[in-house]
Amino acid sequence: MKNLQAAFISSCKKSRIEDFLAGLSIDELGFLVRDWLLWARPDQLPPSHLNERDWTTWLLLGGRGAGKTRAGAEWVRNLALGRGNGAKQIALVAQTYADAREIMVEGVSGLMSVHRDDERPKFESSRRRLEWPNGAIAYLFSAEDPERLRGPQFSAAWCDELAKWRYAQETWDMLQFGLRLGPNPRQVITTTPRPLRLLKTIMSDPLTIISRTATKANASNLSAAFLNAIVSRYEGTRLGRQELEGEILEDRPDGLWRRAMLEGLRISRPPPMKRIVVAVDPPASSTIKSDACGIICVGIGEDNIAYVLDDGTVERKRPLQWAQAAIALYRRYGADRLVAEVNQGGDMVHTIIAQVDPTVAVTSVRATRGKWLRAEPIAALYEQRRVRHVGTFPDLEDQMCDFTPEGRAKGSSPDRLDALVWALTDLMLDREAGVPRIRELNS
Repeated sequence: MKNLQAAFISSCKKSRIEDFLAGLSIDELGFLVRDWLLWARPDQLPPSHLNERDWTTWLLLGGRGAGKTRAGAEWVRNLALGRGNGAKQIALVAQTYADAREIMVEGVSGLMSVHRDDERPKFESSRRRLEWPNGAIAYLFSAEDPERLRGPQFSAAWCDELAKWRYAQETWDMLQFGLRLGPNPRQVITTTPRPLRLLKTIMSDPLTIISRTATKANASNLSAAFLNAIVSRYEGTRLGRQELEGEILEDRPDGLWRRAMLEGLRISRPPPMKRIVVAVDPPASSTIKSDACGIICVGIGEDNIAYVLDDGTVERKRPLQWAQAAIALYRRYGADRLVAEVNQGGDMVHTIIAQVDPTVAVTSVRATRGKWLRAEPIAALYEQRRVRHVGTFPDLEDQMCDFTPEGRAKGSSPDRLDALVWALTDLMLDREAGVPRIRELNS
């Protein structure tokens, strides 16, 4: 139907289309604007509209700005309004609750935007849910808290940016147990892909239908500045193939880390910690337009294994802001020390941290060797299985697996990886000799 509509419109003369539109009322024009079947691309329409085989999971893999969120919101809208099989209990799952609210619900392509006034649901922020006039309800969930999915049941679910979820496997498992209402419960996943084990498992499921779309497919809805500055800059690069084309890229042949290795070192809960540090890799610039500030929290457990506990990296913040973020992470985990690289900032780093909290214990570190040389002994610790990741850290792990001998990752400075290296060096390496060893912390 959609292809026939598009073909008809494209075959009409401009004057005929203008005459047709001029004869429509305001209500009719409003209906036309919101006719998703008319405006959507084929890759944005659910498999049922494409006469595909039976399915449980619809996986939309796409680049940034490719229209995945709009497709997910329209799918939920259609179900909530009782079309197709309909759905009265729907789960909306994002990386965090803030993401669910700001992107899936209130975003420019979110649920509140795609409805007409008379059908729009009421958003009850305190209860983390939307309720439609017909009684359908959608509940918001965060992948940071998989246990909240234990108990509720649903007939449909929308999972946004699954490849960024920290506790992806745990959250996905809990959601599957709850997806049990109605004759044919289904779910849609909208995500820019990463080579994660869970994503590959979902893709291999015979009940999964996969749609793929690139950023350029949605060019008519994107700003010319974005297309010129971002698309033209990264098109054809490794990062661009993932973030713009929606490809799943495997490991670099010359990399120090492998995805399979990291998957094998992943755990859900760490043991008690003997020592915890927060490492900071400040950006070279001190302006709001500067690079990210890498902030990583790592602890060493009673089993003498190092555990990566959290990634608190902040993007494009002024010095006072990233210092506040680092100290907040330091306080949250009860860290023993904050390790800060001072190559870029020197005494300024100490001064900024002291302004926020003068009681924080700070150790300054200065790079005298290249990034690759500093990272090699850390990679050896991973190979020896002396490091674990508590949950998933997609951005950090992307940098680790895309790290090059030139000291770059994804085309930029590896801020998160730098902070990780400093944290693990402080906890588990002899900084002078650079030889892996377990510190005798009880001595």
